[in-house]
Amino acid sequence: MLRTIGRRILLLIPTLLGLTILLFFWVRALPGGPAVALLGERATPEAVAEINRLYGFDRPLVEQYITWLGRLLQGDFGSSIQTGRPVIEEFARRFPATIELSIAAMIIAVGIGVPLGYWAARRHGKWSDHGAVALSLVGITIPVFFLAFILKYVFAVQLGWLPSDGRQDARMDATHYTNFYVLDGLLTGEFDAAWDAVLHLILPAVALGTIPLAIIVRITRASVLEVQNADYVRTGMAKGISRQTLRSRFILRNAMLPVVTTIGLQTGLLISGAVLTETVFAFPGIGSFLARAIFTRDFPVLQGFILFIAVLYALINLLVDVSYSLIDPRVRVQ
Repeated sequence: MLRTIGRRILLLIPTLLGLTILLFFWVRALPGGPAVALLGERATPEAVAEINRLYGFDRPLVEQYITWLGRLLQGDFGSSIQTGRPVIEEFARRFPATIELSIAAMIIAVGIGVPLGYWAARRHGKWSDHGAVALSLVGITIPVFFLAFILKYVFAVQLGWLPSDGRQDARMDATHYTNFYVLDGLLTGEFDAAWDAVLHLILPAVALGTIPLAIIVRITRASVLEVQNADYVRTGMAKGISRQTLRSRFILRNAMLPVVTTIGLQTGLLISGAVLTETVFAFPGIGSFLARAIFTRDFPVLQGFILFIAVLYALINLLVDVSYSLIDPRVRVQ
């Protein structure tokens, strides 16, 4: 297992190196430039030349790439053109919100999706099965931003049950050590602050987790249907093994491999796709900051965000591979 993990980490190095090359030249191939985007109507040739000289954009691209890669290896992602602060500092302030939101969305998606998919498969062909499939189709087809507006209008504006925006009540004097508001509230004993952060997470997490939930329901249902008709399940039934053992050790455990793969992929997609949800709920994560970075051609922010997502995807895939061996001993033997 350790050798496998070591090989995967070593293979990650050339993958990330190739990504840095594609990323660097792709970002600079975007129409316009940071100087024009920042200066707007004041973008005179002299002002544009000064901005390009200040940030080194007037140098040859190969030289810019080598300089950027050297700084990257030292942990320096550069400074944001929007704010002038280091990209690492900006991410440290904003990424915890996005990660906290994504974790909450996946808890909802997995906590509801796996049991619902299993329940639908156990009642294959009945009205409950058809209802679960229909709901999953609706969940996949509704755009995230539209569902976010509906949830916000109904539960925040009309009913007033949940807060409509932000991460925490602005009037609350809470201590933040890690910028994970729920975790900070638990660590400091400020349970009212932790609960308020949870309430602020519910609506955006439901909106963001709807599509993964629908996909997990369908994958779980299809996988359980395939496994429960397998020969070893029928053999176990013939030997008189209890239904509870058959369902937990024979059916559900063997059906989880494709489900775990789906969960891993959807987790990466959530973190990279939270922009719309954060915008609707004014959630101060990386989404709104990244949206401004796209419009202003903030190269350091764009490059840092995409590299971070790439590393995160690789680590999630590694965790998925490790989980295979825990679920299915045959994978461990191979």
